[in-house]
Amino acid sequence: MAVDLTGQPFFPRPQRAGRVVCGFLGLSPHTCHPFLRDGSPGPAAGGRRRAHPHPVRRPREAGPGAGTAALRFRFRFLGRGGAARGGAARGRPGRLGPGPGPGPKVGPGPGPGVMPLLSPAMALSTQALRVLCASGGSLELSELRQQLPGRPRAELLEPVLRDTERFTLLRRPAEEAADTEEEVVVVATSALRLCPEHGAGCQGRCGRLHLCKYHLKGLCRNQQARKECKFVHDFYTDHNHHVLKRYGFENFSSNELRQLLLQNDPSLLPEVCLHYNKGDGPYGSCTFKETCTKLHACQYFLRGQCRFGSSCKRSHDLLKSESYKKLKRQGISPDIIQKLPSIYRNMYAIQNNNGSVYDIEDNKSSPCKERKHSSSQESSSTNNDESEQICLYHLYKSCGFKDKCTRTHFHLPYRWQVFEGNTWKDFKNMEEIEKEYCDPKNIRSSNVVTESGYGLSCISFLNMYCGFGKVRRLSTASSVTRPPHFILTTEWIWYWKDEYGVWKEYGKKDDDHAAATVNSDDLEKAYIAKSTPKLHFKAGKHEYELNFGAMIQKNLRYTTEREVCRRPKFVSQTDVEKARARGCKRTEEFKGIPAHWDKSALPDLGFKLIDLDSSSDEYKKVKADFQRTMPKTVIKRIRRVQNPSLWELYQWQKEKMQKSNGGKTDERFLFHGTSKKHIDAICQQNFDWRICGLHGTVYGKGSYFARDASYSDNYCREDSSPKTMFLARVLVGEFTLGNSSYVIPPLKDGQNFYDSCVNNFSNPSIFVIFEKQQIYPEYLIEYVDQISARLW
Repeated sequence: MAVDLTGQPFFPRPQRAGRVVCGFLGLSPHTCHPFLRDGSPGPAAGGRRRAHPHPVRRPREAGPGAGTAALRFRFRFLGRGGAARGGAARGRPGRLGPGPGPGPKVGPGPGPGVMPLLSPAMALSTQALRVLCASGGSLELSELRQQLPGRPRAELLEPVLRDTERFTLLRRPAEEAADTEEEVVVVATSALRLCPEHGAGCQGRCGRLHLCKYHLKGLCRNQQARKECKFVHDFYTDHNHHVLKRYGFENFSSNELRQLLLQNDPSLLPEVCLHYNKGDGPYGSCTFKETCTKLHACQYFLRGQCRFGSSCKRSHDLLKSESYKKLKRQGISPDIIQKLPSIYRNMYAIQNNNGSVYDIEDNKSSPCKERKHSSSQESSSTNNDESEQICLYHLYKSCGFKDKCTRTHFHLPYRWQVFEGNTWKDFKNMEEIEKEYCDPKNIRSSNVVTESGYGLSCISFLNMYCGFGKVRRLSTASSVTRPPHFILTTEWIWYWKDEYGVWKEYGKKDDDHAAATVNSDDLEKAYIAKSTPKLHFKAGKHEYELNFGAMIQKNLRYTTEREVCRRPKFVSQTDVEKARARGCKRTEEFKGIPAHWDKSALPDLGFKLIDLDSSSDEYKKVKADFQRTMPKTVIKRIRRVQNPSLWELYQWQKEKMQKSNGGKTDERFLFHGTSKKHIDAICQQNFDWRICGLHGTVYGKGSYFARDASYSDNYCREDSSPKTMFLARVLVGEFTLGNSSYVIPPLKDGQNFYDSCVNNFSNPSIFVIFEKQQIYPEYLIEYVDQISARLW
């Protein structure tokens, strides 16, 4: 039985030829989308249906819906027989899209009029997001329910709001709540960003909006001076429409998109000056005073946490002369300045919520630490978020980061979970689910049981849902991203479906088909690298094109298309135990171990620290490099880190970079200061900026290394004496100027990424590394200053 968004039964009438069906089940076209073109509330959001003050703009091509241009809603046109256009064109059930000919255009919006039918959950998600954006970016849950059409029940709204890629849920502290009970607040969340390379040669493959940031913030100087701005001022250009469509925002108004970007893109608004918030005086401890580019305002006020109110000695008024002038110089309009406190509060909630998801009905917070989760048919292991990867080191022996590790600790290289109540719960028959998933002919599982013993019907492997509950599969890193000696990585197999509906593995020959010139490893490398959306290859006399986005293989001569899928190779619990027993390959099988290493101290797993002889050339070289900027120190000892696994991973990365950079890698010895408590974990598993590099993200979110030891000395914690500093080998490769918004280096030629970021392009002294395979922590230097040395 079909139900509408409020959970009531819905019985669709038999369709007649030419009937328009709204994409919202159980809702009429006039109530499907709550907002009009200008962003004002329509009938679905409690507003009035109003007459047009000016003539309705007609669509470019006449078609169904031409007379409803003021309202924007998703629909599909049903021809004779009730079959929707799309899907069957390629003989694949369930795939919606335009048919063989061009579809009718509808309305004055930026996108095409014929759109795929939204699922009820996705339609509700989009409505909720638009309501939030039209209401300042966040609402209390009770208020959001009131504003949504039909006031959907909790069991329908709850799984929608658990999508952490679109919503952040948090609880308002008790002292701020209107009554004794805490209230859940819903904040609009998105990964949509402006392209930092727009205007500097971006080729359009960035996946970000090409838009003038000053126009977004309301005050573009060129627009005020009536000059032509070299940056785009239109949200709905072809490039931007394509980006918005990827996120499902193609029907959002410009004001809704502006709200969403301002509270999610950290590059748009100035940082709050932390030095201003410390010390006494009108500028706190900020030495720049009036010339400081950061915002001089109470950081706790902007977080919604200041308890001093009007008696606070820090500024709460952004309309005061100093802050107001500073914000206007950065292109922020007066209207947006007035909204900044709530925008900063939303931004802080998004950035610091740590993925805590709260149940709508009770006060329990989610214990799961992952912020993002995948609902795609593929494993989240392809996601850049490492919290969704299972820790290989935990599987091998033990993880040096322990409970601070950003990856998931589990006893298998895969983990199947369903979101129930307010947390992710394991399935009980996990190995059975994995075995079914590994077979490409299975689009759903058989009956499954949760850890609590609750029986569910089945898992859809196509959309990763079990009923209304989201399902995810965590796994270890892809085998192509690690050297061959790493065990228990996930080996992905690529298949294509032949004309008889049988799945065939790439690179293998059979009686009916020639072997392709690419195999699973080749496709996996290209897929992980994301360097190209399509890959060309041959099989016999035929040439093909594989589209990674659509997962379609196309014959370039006959234009026939075949489905493609990617599934992991099955590994049982017994296989895991056998692999653990075998362990990694013996140390003599490691390649490229330096000749000067102590061959008697090469562990199968982990590392050994070798004290260097103070009379050796190796010791003298490290000492000279360190004391070049730290002359008033005394070195107590220098130790070499011997970790064969990390060394081979580093050498493997070096070979890859040499191939992609024309034989060049630019290897440097750079310093890194950290706390002593992280030393063992770094020596065993390498640097992880989420744990060891929390001091700065000025040039990007990665691990920071310095040319000068004096700089890194500032980050050596004085929690014990002597201090300890790393001297690491770093493959800096090709670098560019960093930016605080970078989580990976930007594109350098529209297809390939830079290898690292720096503080100064012509004379870099700080390097930001985003891939830890580019680092080998080679030396540990223990030192004290000359005064402390006399006490030893």
